[in-house]
Amino acid sequence: MLCATLAICHDVYNSMVNERTALYETEKKSLTLYDQIPRLAQWKKAHPELKEVHSQVLQNVAVRVDLAFQAFLRRVKNGETPGYPRLKGHVVYDSITFPQLQTGGCKLIGNILQVSKIGQVKAIAHRPLIGTPKTCTIRRLAGKWFACFCCDYEPSQFAAVCGEALPTSSERIGIDVGPSQFAALSDGTFVENPRFFRRDEKAVARAGRKQSRTAKGTPARRKAHKVLSRINERIRNRRHDFGHQFARRLVNQYGLIAVEKLNVKSMVKSHCLAKSISDASWSMFRSVLSQKAESASRMVVEVDPAFTSQDCHKCVNRAKKKLSERWHLCPMCGASLDRDANAAINILNKAAVGTHGVVAIAA
Repeated sequence: MLCATLAICHDVYNSMVNERTALYETEKKSLTLYDQIPRLAQWKKAHPELKEVHSQVLQNVAVRVDLAFQAFLRRVKNGETPGYPRLKGHVVYDSITFPQLQTGGCKLIGNILQVSKIGQVKAIAHRPLIGTPKTCTIRRLAGKWFACFCCDYEPSQFAAVCGEALPTSSERIGIDVGPSQFAALSDGTFVENPRFFRRDEKAVARAGRKQSRTAKGTPARRKAHKVLSRINERIRNRRHDFGHQFARRLVNQYGLIAVEKLNVKSMVKSHCLAKSISDASWSMFRSVLSQKAESASRMVVEVDPAFTSQDCHKCVNRAKKKLSERWHLCPMCGASLDRDANAAINILNKAAVGTHGVVAIAA
């Protein structure tokens, strides 16, 4: 029944995209969110299967379409060349949202998830809900189903949600991330890059070839796709576990953590390093680190990474190096250490001084 609900929402999404496109091509007019939501009542008369889906879930589909077109038009106005909102496939459209739980739709009772129009679904509760549930998104991922609740809680409940703040710490650390080693710390230690995708790259390729040999729409195709999804899920879970554990160790020990403000989106355009950069997942680690630091009353400082690898951390002499040069040897003061370790110290110095390109502070 969950799959059937997803299929109906998928068809409604594509129909709304086609409706906007057809109207603009024929009459040069644009539809808005408030034009399309009333049409759902008319569509239900022509297609009774729409009545099997909660009304607010269908309205949320219209909201998703509107957000896609708003993002498209905003990027066009900014002078970019965005892709036109596309039709979604059955596999890509993988979630439904109940936007107003106060009026019903979805409710968690113990280990039972009560879903409107579907019924009771057994669930494994990750943790009890704190505060007032506002929205719930049910998502299909690699053959598994997840329900994510967004709750509104009072400031007095912050400790129950995020945990108690850690004792203050005067220790500081700078972090320089890289494709060869995941991170070099300013204290001289290094964190090896686990390369989770590289480790299972052959398994992904093998499962992808097997899927491509099956006919579309057949049970064999669905089975092969499930195998490929499980491999990608395993890689994703390992990467998230590594990022969470490393971020937790840093937050537990250091009061100030200095990191680079990297434009990862531009960096992955390099065909030589794109796979390694994506496999390291620097953006995910940075996001997790900020979240944990905020709940623990720690400080994360983003600094401009310009010349952190070129400048000497002792005498500030700037000597240009190629990317292949992995050792820093200063011709002025004779400082000799790993290139990334030198960059990590410079990052910490920039954050400690509070000038020369401090971009943002999260606390």
